[in-house]
Amino acid sequence: MVGVAMALWLGAQTASAAMAAPLSQVKVIKVQSPGCGLENIVEKQEQTSCDHSGPDIKVYVLEIGYGSLSPHVALDGFNVDGTRTAVCAYQTGNLKECASGETTVGYLYIFDLKGKQDGIFTFSNTSINAPRNTMSTQLYIK
Repeated sequence: MVGVAMALWLGAQTASAAMAAPLSQVKVIKVQSPGCGLENIVEKQEQTSCDHSGPDIKVYVLEIGYGSLSPHVALDGFNVDGTRTAVCAYQTGNLKECASGETTVGYLYIFDLKGKQDGIFTFSNTSINAPRNTMSTQLYIK
């Protein structure tokens, strides 16, 4: 009887926990450089409008859903390092950095090109759960 009660309790706990959402979107949202400042990247934009070439270029990527901790990121095939911050939705539908106890809906990555200049920036990641889909985005940075 205790075993059945324990199994029911554990089952109820598991069923009530929310499953991590699979990746539903990845996109470059901004590119920043000393020469151009912060350029917003719009849907289906294939290259930057401004000529960002030069040092200290940063690329901002938004990932909605839960991807692996090791996305594939490169500029013309050379690996690029960055940071990742959890983002949460709030009433207006905008995203913000998560506070304690809030639900993460995705991640904002900031990649520093560290002296690399123009080229094709690529980002891809795979969901950590079903359907384990892979999503990718790319942008030519000039």
